[in-house]
Amino acid sequence: MRRALLLAVVALVGGLGLGAGLRLARRGPELPDPPAVALKIREVARLETLDVTLYKKVTFAPDPSQADSLWQDVAGWLRHALRTPKGKAIVFADAHLGLDLARLDESSVRVAGREVWVVLPPVRATIELRPGETEVIGSNLDSAETARLLELARAAFLREVEADRALRERARASAERQVRALLATLGFSAVHFVDALPAIPAS
Repeated sequence: MRRALLLAVVALVGGLGLGAGLRLARRGPELPDPPAVALKIREVARLETLDVTLYKKVTFAPDPSQADSLWQDVAGWLRHALRTPKGKAIVFADAHLGLDLARLDESSVRVAGREVWVVLPPVRATIELRPGETEVIGSNLDSAETARLLELARAAFLREVEADRALRERARASAERQVRALLATLGFSAVHFVDALPAIPAS
């Protein structure tokens, strides 16, 4: 009888141990807390999500042909600041759209179980002119005036990209895919991108 009782106790202890092991296995590895999640995302530093090549033909004379408001600075400068300008330029540039993650911290992340909520920073654009492909034809601008024209064109390209909602949405979607993939490798099964973190439930 004592032997049967001992075997029963051993079986009970083994069963408890097995159950605990199965529960730990089901729970999986420990998930990182919000500061660690923010750090992992921030390690990307700047997340380049979309590159677009742009070009614009700028005619100097007799009157600049650009009529849209995004290029009014170029048109106005040519018309009022120079002696009868003439010629044209075909200006090429690269637009880089991405997220500046340097300031993302734990206040932008909430973790609950295997779910995580993230507030991403807004998409930012930068413009890089391509002087090797830019053509200035029949121009009477000197080198300083040409440099000023190109800087105004860079600013106009930036306004154009920032006003393009479709481009910003494409860049945002690309960023979300990349961050979601990163968080999946950390063990999260559900990733939510939100404008504001949900409230903490009352305990």
